[in-house]
Amino acid sequence: MTTVTIYHNPRCSKSRETLALLEKKGITPEIRLYLEQPLQHDELKVILAQLKMNPRELIRSSEAAYKEQNLKNPELTDEALISAMVESPKLVQRPIVVANGKASLGRPPEQVLDIL
Repeated sequence: MTTVTIYHNPRCSKSRETLALLEKKGITPEIRLYLEQPLQHDELKVILAQLKMNPRELIRSSEAAYKEQNLKNPELTDEALISAMVESPKLVQRPIVVANGKASLGRPPEQVLDIL
């Protein structure tokens, strides 16, 4: 059986909707509360590759940390952006679902069904 993991923030409506959708489909995912158990640098690089995204596409530009750390700066490297997301997990878009060696961002929640 394939392990399905959701990087979840219970305070986020999209994250709650995605978890409910998985459960409705009979899937009991591993739930990773990534604000309490932040992603490590290498782990985030793997997820970005699975998502086929660059760090800028996964970063939440509406967060205070984005402005405070001047992450809009186009000269920042991917490594710098990944490090910022590791240090400030709120910067990571959510929810992320990983299954079958692929990942999907649950925006909209139904998008994660493509990897199951």
